[in-house]
Amino acid sequence: MVDEKKVNQVVDVRNGFELPLLLFAGFRSIIDALHRDLAEHGHPETPPAYGFALQAVGRDGAAIGEIGRRLGVSKQAAGKTVEKLEGLGYVERAPDPADGRRTLIRLTPHGVDLLIRSAEGFDRLRAEWARTLGADRLAALEEDLRTMDPGGAFRLDAAGWFTG
Repeated sequence: MVDEKKVNQVVDVRNGFELPLLLFAGFRSIIDALHRDLAEHGHPETPPAYGFALQAVGRDGAAIGEIGRRLGVSKQAAGKTVEKLEGLGYVERAPDPADGRRTLIRLTPHGVDLLIRSAEGFDRLRAEWARTLGADRLAALEEDLRTMDPGGAFRLDAAGWFTG
């Protein structure tokens, strides 16, 4: 026999499982809107993972192994992503000036443009959230989320969460 009280507790929208779903839905709404905007501005083939990868390349460039560590993926997986980014013109390979045996992956002007447009898009989307929720409520939400991040640092290895 089914316990109706327990069933009602499970389907109550204020249960704990809803919080990560709401956070993820908010994340998706921002990312989806950003990528629609990027597609309209010369970057039609940029799934969110590419943004993480370009951030991992960084302003000074990085070796493939370092990109993999920053993303929390294998060197081979990072290499495949770099190949795709290189094919789309977002990164290039260059000798490491500090060690001629190493190859650095560097952002191209097209890659820099993507990151600049992403930053501008995120700023626009944040402003929309501030208009919708109110600037004070959004600032409080951001501060509360920072409080709940015990490490105090943003991690780029989100893709590893979904692929195991």
